Amino acid sequence: MKKIVSLVTSCVLLVSIFAGCGKSEPKKDSGQTTIRFATWDTEDKLNVQKELVQKFEEANPDIKVELEAYGDNFDTKIAAGFGAGDAPDVMYMWNYPMYKDGLEPLDDWMKKDTDFKKDNFYEALFNYNAIDNVTYGLPIGYTTHAVYYNKKIFDDKNVPYPKEDWTWDDFVEIAKKISDPDKKQYGFVFPMEPDPYDFEHYLWGNGTEFIGDNKKLEGHANSAKSIDVFTRFQNMVKNNIAIVSEGGGLKEIKSGLIGMYVSGAWAIKGLKDENIDFGVVQLPRFQKDKKSVSVVNSSGMAIYNKSQNKEAAWKFIKFYTSEEANKIRIKTELPVLKNVAESEKLVDDPIYSVFYKMLEQSEGHVPSSFKVDNWSEFNEKISQATSMIFNPEVSADPKSTLDTMVK
Repeated sequence: MKKIVSLVTSCVLLVSIFAGCGKSEPKKDSGQTTIRFATWDTEDKLNVQKELVQKFEEANPDIKVELEAYGDNFDTKIAAGFGAGDAPDVMYMWNYPMYKDGLEPLDDWMKKDTDFKKDNFYEALFNYNAIDNVTYGLPIGYTTHAVYYNKKIFDDKNVPYPKEDWTWDDFVEIAKKISDPDKKQYGFVFPMEPDPYDFEHYLWGNGTEFIGDNKKLEGHANSAKSIDVFTRFQNMVKNNIAIVSEGGGLKEIKSGLIGMYVSGAWAIKGLKDENIDFGVVQLPRFQKDKKSVSVVNSSGMAIYNKSQNKEAAWKFIKFYTSEEANKIRIKTELPVLKNVAESEKLVDDPIYSVFYKMLEQSEGHVPSSFKVDNWSEFNEKISQATSMIFNPEVSADPKSTLDTMVK
């Protein structure tokens, strides 16, 4: 599952991605149409993909799928393929703002295929697979964010477990009650340099965002509501009820000395492996009468717009997002189809259901990274300001820091 992050090489790659004048030629192998499928996954997830490719080929003997596993070199190889005019026919995709000019719009494909049921997908996921209302990818996996809490710490302090209708004021009070600085036990941990992409959902919950529809930071990233969010988090550290982590915070909560931690569904396995008795609850609300919202870490399946095998490519990505494939991929990621989440009882599970509830109530929010072409520049400015505010050795004033950042 990829996160929208700043790529050091993004600007350089953007110059060359679409400069190539070559053309992807159709490949034939013993009468078969051959399509190339690129993935960033490795190990267990790659084995699942091999299984899916095999099932697709068995059902479609006229199509051969060449699986290309790029691993950590995914973006470099995809960019090189676009630049040479020879990108894979089908590929995993996350950075739509960067690659959209080389991707096939899928809205017409979905409309003309009467077997494709778009309304079975969770609608919020299409916000993360589209740019300017044009769909470039079919959702294949996701996670929202939620609060993990250590049940033992709550039990030892005789503090009731948090409920889904709690507020950030409730959160702070609970953090106070379960903190014991003398024992190096704290109510909450969060990154000292949080990824702006992830951190933006706190701003959404408070009615603001990093970048407005006018594509500017000013008046949004430094609004009174944004300052309120940054101040709340900074005050928790100042008041010794929270600590910041140089990582994401998972290491700290695994120590058994941290009461609460915000993350996606990927943290579940690590906490279970450490035998941490934990619960999961929705993010707190800023106002009692408004629901909390979460950013979505999503991945999709896209088609190269210069592919000579678009019919076969569409057939493959439709299969890859089908009910059968969703059930197979439960081994590695949350299903994106409503009927699969329901039939597999994930929407009733005390842990997994929280991520689905957060998904449904987060529909309509678009990350700032999808609004501008030069997100990497904005990302760097926000990251620097955030680090200054949350680093305990600096503890910069949120208002002045954010005001300076937007100029």
